[in-house]
Amino acid sequence: MFTELSSYLDAFIAAADEGSFSAAARRLGLTPAAVSKSVNRLELRLGVRLFQRSTRSLALTTDGERLYGQVRLPWNEIGDALTDLSQGADKPAGTLKVSLAHTVGRLYIVPLLAEFTRRHPDVVPDLHFDNRQVDLIAEGFDVAIGGGIELTDALVARELARVSLVLVAAPSYLEAHAAPTQPQELARHRGLLRRSLRTGRLGAWTLRHADGQEVVASIRPVAVMDDPEAIARAAADGMGIAMLPLPHALPLLDSGALVRVLPDWYADIHPLAIYYSSRKLVPAKVRVFVDHVIAGFRAAGHAARFHQQSGEV
Repeated sequence: MFTELSSYLDAFIAAADEGSFSAAARRLGLTPAAVSKSVNRLELRLGVRLFQRSTRSLALTTDGERLYGQVRLPWNEIGDALTDLSQGADKPAGTLKVSLAHTVGRLYIVPLLAEFTRRHPDVVPDLHFDNRQVDLIAEGFDVAIGGGIELTDALVARELARVSLVLVAAPSYLEAHAAPTQPQELARHRGLLRRSLRTGRLGAWTLRHADGQEVVASIRPVAVMDDPEAIARAAADGMGIAMLPLPHALPLLDSGALVRVLPDWYADIHPLAIYYSSRKLVPAKVRVFVDHVIAGFRAAGHAARFHQQSGEV
């Protein structure tokens, strides 16, 4: 009876996490029909409908949302405890679901994975690339890497690096438009502005100088985007001046595709951090991954390069 109920709950939680029976089936290594059948049997046992189904969508009912909210985290903890017990409490194992932004993930996290999987072959990193701020607990992530995720009693954040925003432009743009020497001169330049995914508002260019001065700069918008990687690409194509986080700007600065503008001025944003659940039983797979990423950032010197207040990179 417990084995059957366990398989039903696995199917229900996976389907709720993924939003479809097909995606849940791929995650569980089953067929969509098997997942659907398990969910149907759970509904019959409970006497309630858990999902609203159509040919194109799968959505939780009110009863389904209540059950999902009550069992999602405890069921994960039970699974982690059983995995630790079967594998040995100190042997990391299982799928590790990680949320991370596109550029930070590709450039700075993926290069750390080869050594991690060599050391921990029983852990399978499952990386989800997204520039939005995820709800770590509700969406079933083991770890999230990013900035500005709201901390609650349920989360722990360990800082990877403080991140500065710097002004950049393509050499071709500066050949056609005299480089500004003071923030006030930005008003006559073309700017690539960023719209916040969370609020929909344009980010203000509040610049700081190493000597303590602070200025809110104005610039004529030539384009507005909500993705820093796209802004970096547009800046490299000579469209205008952009204010970019150093993790996004550094590869293009290193290659010469971009150069610093007003290099003595900068802005700060939320630190880049690695987030995970504060529950008492932190799975071994989470613990070793967090430690590996922190050590990798330190060894690569990313923290020093991501937070540069003035001067050329």
